[in-house]
This record gives sequence, C-alpha cells and structure tokens, in this order.
Amino acid sequence: MHDLYILRHGETTWNREGRMQGHLNAPLTDLGQAQAAAQGAVLAQRDLRGFAFYSSPLARAVQTAGLALGGVATEIHTDARLREIDVGAWQGKLRHSFAAPNAVEGPDGDLSVYASAPGEGLAGVAARARAFLADLDGPAVIVCHGIISRFLRCAALGLDDAAWDTLPGGQGNVFYLHKGRAEELH
Repeated sequence: MHDLYILRHGETTWNREGRMQGHLNAPLTDLGQAQAAAQGAVLAQRDLRGFAFYSSPLARAVQTAGLALGGVATEIHTDARLREIDVGAWQGKLRHSFAAPNAVEGPDGDLSVYASAPGEGLAGVAARARAFLADLDGPAVIVCHGIISRFLRCAALGLDDAAWDTLPGGQGNVFYLHKGRAEELH
C-alpha cells in the first residue's frame, strides 16, 4: 500500500447539532475552518512531492480541502467514492433519536446507529473504500468523512471491515498511513 494521509473534514454546523449528514451538506463552523487550517499546517511540514490529492465532492470536504491543501496541492481531484455513508431518510435528523438506550458515545456519537441506518449500509461504504484504494497508483492525500475514513484505514491497514468502529475518529484529524501502520498527526 502506498503512503496515505487521510483527513476528515472540519466541524460543520450539523456536526455541532448532532445531525446525520450523509450526502447532505452543512457549512463548516469557525472551529471547522480552524481545524482545516491546522490540517494544512501539519501537511506543510511533510514532504508531499509525488503525492496526488483527492477529496470527496461533498461541500464540507471540498471546503476543508481548499483550506488544508491550498498551500501544498496544485490540483485536487474529487471522487464520489469518498463521499460519506448515505443514511437515506435519516439525513438531516438528530443522531440521538436513533441511538441505542445504553449507547457508548465517542467523538463521533454512537457509531452503532450506522449498522441499522437506511441507505447504502456499511458494506457499501467498505466496497467503495476498497475500490478507491485499488485504483490508486501512488501516494495520496485524501480529504473525506468520518465513516469512509475508517473504512479506508481498515482496507489500507489490512484490517477486517468489522474493525471500522474501533479506529479513532473525531474531526479535523490527519492520519498518516505508512508501511502498515497508522499515526494521528497534530
């Protein structure tokens, strides 16, 4: 596997409200814009010669990519396979209304809701992640979303898809994958 930097978009107004976004969009908050700028500062310290730059076509990722990669990328390609999980009719609704009674909340809320969400399902996201990585022909910087980020990292690290919810999350992070290992950069 090639070296990868995987970035999750910065906080949006809907993230702050606890809404399921899926393929819908909400703008980055001031914090989200600061997170994207911080991602850019991390990447500015790295040697990215020879890297390709990719983003989900969803506005929150494109906005993050512009802020984070503006100083290092001459061209950013969008790829629909990097979109967030499609949660169907749950898009725009508050996440807590779908959470299990004794749900464990992490930085991205209760991840168990995605197992029962309408829409494409986790297997669809995993298949998109593997297909995207299979088409890469060199190192890449990828700006995407919380759930697809986890499946990209599972595939790149050779983990079973079932490990997706054990990987760290949060917003505005930069994960560096190199020689089968992942490191979160700050």
